[in-house]
Amino acid sequence: MKLSELTEKIDGLDIFKRYGRIKRVVGLMIESQGPAASIGDVCLIYPKGTGSEQVIRAEVIGFKDETVILMPYADISAISPGSLVKSLGHALEIKVGPSLIGKVVNSMGEPLDGTSLPRTLTSIGTEQSPPPPLSRPPITEQMEVGVRAIDSMLTVGKGQRIGIFAGSGVGKSTLLGMIARNTKADLNVIALIGERGREVREFIERDLGPEGRSRSIIVAATSDQPALMRIKGAFTATAIAEYFRDKGLNVMLMMDSVTRVAMAQREVGLAIGEPPATKGYTPSVFAIMPKLLERTGTNHLGTITAFYTVLVDGDDMNEPIADAVRGILDGHIVLDRALANKGQYPAINVLKSVSRLMNHLAAEEHKEAAMLIRDMMSTYLNSEDLINIGAYKKGSSAEVDRAIDYYPKIISYLKQRTDEKVSFEESIASLVQLARKGER
Repeated sequence: MKLSELTEKIDGLDIFKRYGRIKRVVGLMIESQGPAASIGDVCLIYPKGTGSEQVIRAEVIGFKDETVILMPYADISAISPGSLVKSLGHALEIKVGPSLIGKVVNSMGEPLDGTSLPRTLTSIGTEQSPPPPLSRPPITEQMEVGVRAIDSMLTVGKGQRIGIFAGSGVGKSTLLGMIARNTKADLNVIALIGERGREVREFIERDLGPEGRSRSIIVAATSDQPALMRIKGAFTATAIAEYFRDKGLNVMLMMDSVTRVAMAQREVGLAIGEPPATKGYTPSVFAIMPKLLERTGTNHLGTITAFYTVLVDGDDMNEPIADAVRGILDGHIVLDRALANKGQYPAINVLKSVSRLMNHLAAEEHKEAAMLIRDMMSTYLNSEDLINIGAYKKGSSAEVDRAIDYYPKIISYLKQRTDEKVSFEESIASLVQLARKGER
């Protein structure tokens, strides 16, 4: 570089540090007079002056006249009027790379076990735009997830996005653990958003296990953390998955749960004065959902196959968040409490679930077998009340007779122990064999 160019760069440098000052704190919201910043910028708050080691990170979420509105990433009990605020001039960035595999990190990408990050990692921003629609290659390959009911009846493709809808305690985390251990994806990225603190370790050790953890990156943001940390946990996990997708890998992203992301965004929206709209959810909740969910999928380098759990209140599958997410994703899996109470695990209600890409991915024989099994299940359930009270007489309908004979075999086929490994080929072969016997 020429001396004149260096001189010009030096002349253009801003050697002054500009700070703002805290004016007011109301609930989750911090108001500051300055500094100059943009929406999404990360700021540092110095509770005891610029020399303090206790620095609180916050994010700019809005403006009011000349006042900057901030939301903290951590506890704000040390903040006082006049505390200095410094803008970093950019949005949140995390460090990511292959050496992160096997680690459990927080929403900032920092290891939760207290160890330091390797120096070989690359810095990336957590806020990215979804791939343009015409740059997304069509989904043409099947993704083996290792769960018989999904592989056979709800076939998933590489780059497909699926929602798992269920009430509390029906087996969402257990199902995610099975998928993480059994899937043929190159890497798992697992986001635990709004979970109880004790459940994080239980999921890692019991549901995920050493086998699953060895090829997974876990991002955990527990329920006790500020709302912004829970939101950022979802965006951090998605950014990590995008990084490895751009390296040419087939990534499996699992987020538990997207409902708690929506609840956290509602907290932020209400704090800055947004009006509550549908059942108390603010408009920004429904704006952030597609921005988050559309980032996964395919691009010309790799794929992100995503499973998002949706916690439905009172098992109402039509509540606002469930309805919005179902409209964005490429299919949904419904976990039924009635099936769980009967001891059917995973408690997947096949008749209420759908994979929108199965017809494009499955072979003709596979599709015909799945349709026949669905038909027999539907026939049995439509007549179940009559059968249970003894009002149905055998021989009245050949279809009902066949359904009665084969329904227990179908349920036995759909059941799977958490430690049971079944390949995609084995699942399809068993399904076709069961369907052929049912045709006789």
